[in-house]
Amino acid sequence: MVLFGDVGSIFMMGLIGVIFTLPVVIVPKLLGPNKPNPIKNSPFECGQVPVGTGKMHYMMQYYAYLLMFIVFDVMGMFLYAWAAAYKPFQLGISSGVAISLFIAVLLVPMSIALYLAGRRELW
Repeated sequence: MVLFGDVGSIFMMGLIGVIFTLPVVIVPKLLGPNKPNPIKNSPFECGQVPVGTGKMHYMMQYYAYLLMFIVFDVMGMFLYAWAAAYKPFQLGISSGVAISLFIAVLLVPMSIALYLAGRRELW
């Protein structure tokens, strides 16, 4: 029995998620203790009182590996879904052409990431 249809069921699932999430966020704010003081509101870093301005340290040497992971992750998800649905005589040649185009498009960022990984001494 289809009560809301495909799109309606997605909206209902989102509504149920919001309904179950709101009490978890609101009830602690209403019932929890609220006694702010300067020590509680100060920044905390590994048990030490921070001194000076905050700095963000970002290791650029791992940026290329992050790009490769994202490209492999996206490629793996879509290739798995395509392989699970692949039936040679039902999907026809258009399926093979589409997945070849998909792989060709993702080879561009992969080649850039590999190029950057080889040049990480410049970072």
